[in-house]
Amino acid sequence: MIRIAESIKVIQSENSLTKNFDCYTAQNVRSFHKSFPNYKPTPLVELNGCAHHLGIKKIWLKDESHRFGLNAFKVLGASYAVAKFFAEMFGVNEKELSYSIFTEATIREKAKKLTLVTATDGNHGRGVAWTAKQIGCKSVVYMPKGTKKARFDNIKSLGADVYIIDGNYDDASYLARENAEKFGWILVQDSSWEGYEKIPLWIMQGYLTLMHESFEQLSGEIPTHFFVQCGVGSLPAAVQAYLVNQFGNDRPLFAIVEPNDAACVYESFVAGDGNVHTLTNEIHTIMAGLACGTPSKLAWEIMRDYSNYFITCDDEVTKSGMDILAKGTFGDDKIVSGESGAVTTGLIHKLLSDSAYRQLAEKLKLNSDSKIFLISTEGDTDPKIYKKITQETL
Repeated sequence: MIRIAESIKVIQSENSLTKNFDCYTAQNVRSFHKSFPNYKPTPLVELNGCAHHLGIKKIWLKDESHRFGLNAFKVLGASYAVAKFFAEMFGVNEKELSYSIFTEATIREKAKKLTLVTATDGNHGRGVAWTAKQIGCKSVVYMPKGTKKARFDNIKSLGADVYIIDGNYDDASYLARENAEKFGWILVQDSSWEGYEKIPLWIMQGYLTLMHESFEQLSGEIPTHFFVQCGVGSLPAAVQAYLVNQFGNDRPLFAIVEPNDAACVYESFVAGDGNVHTLTNEIHTIMAGLACGTPSKLAWEIMRDYSNYFITCDDEVTKSGMDILAKGTFGDDKIVSGESGAVTTGLIHKLLSDSAYRQLAEKLKLNSDSKIFLISTEGDTDPKIYKKITQETL
C-alpha cells in the first residue's frame, strides 16, 4: 500500500532555519570533509535503463555505501557535529576546522576524559563511534529492541560500549538523553527537541557535503523531483533547505518517503495542526534506519513548510528497490543498497510500472520529462537480510 498527502501551503521564501543551509555553509562543510585522509565523493549513478523502462527522462542515484568505508551517509553529520563541538569547547577558529582537530595532541589529551552518547538504529551510531575513535574519546550507543547482530557488531568493532535496550528507538533516544544529563556525557543525537538544537543542527549541516558533491556531479543538470527517505527527518530537511537556498521558488518538487508503520512525519502533517506528533502504534518494518516514532523538531519545521508531498509505503516496495539495484535489472550498473537505502527506487518503480498507481504518479507530476534524484543512504548494513532479499552471492 502507498499513501500520498499533498501540501497546498508550501512556503516559497527562505526562513531563519533554511538560512543555515546556504551554499557558503555547504562549501565549508565539504571543505572539512575533504580534509579527511580517505575522503572522496561518493558516486552519482545514472540509472538510464530504469528511466527508459519507466518512461521518464532521467534517474540519478547518489550511492552512499562508499562513504568513508562505513557503508552509509550518517558519518557526515556525526563527524561534523563532533568537530564543531570540540572546536567550540577548545577555542578552535571555525575557519580552520579540519580533520586536524581529531589529531591535535592537546585536544586528544582532553578528549580522553569525555564520552559521546547516542541512540541509533545502526548507521548514526556507527558514525558517532567512528568519530569518537578518531578523536580518542569514549562512546556509548543505545540501540532498540530487535536490532540485528550485524548492526550491533559494526558499532562494537569501533570501540563503543553498545547496549540493546528493551524498547524502541524513541526509548533508546530518551535513555541516551537521560544518561547524558546524569553522567555529563556529550549527547550527539540526530534528532532535536525544545532545548536541544545546536548539535542536531550541526549534524544536519554535515549532510550538506552530500548535496555539494551531487550538484558538482550533475554538471549543470537540474532534477525535477527529489524523493528522500525519512526517519526523524534530518537528511530530507537538510536536502530540502539546501534546495530552497539554491533555487528559491523554482526548486524541484520534493517528496518525503517513510515506511507505513513508521510514518511519523506523514502523520504529523495530516494531523493538520503544524505540530510534531508521536506514533502510538508498534513499528514493524525492515527499514530499520527509518523506524522512528517522533520527528526531529528542527527537521519537521523545514519539512512541514517546504515539502510538496508526504508518502508512505510498505516493505515490499523497498524489497523491490533492493532487488532492482542489486541485479541491474534494466541494464544499469549493479548497486548494493540496503533496506533503508532502496525504498525510493522501489517507490518510483511501483508508481510508474503498476497501473493501479497511475493516478498517484500523475499527482506527483511524473511524466516523460521527469528527472528524478534519489539517495541510496546505505549499503548492505545487514548482509544476511540483504542476501536473503536480493538472493545475491556476496
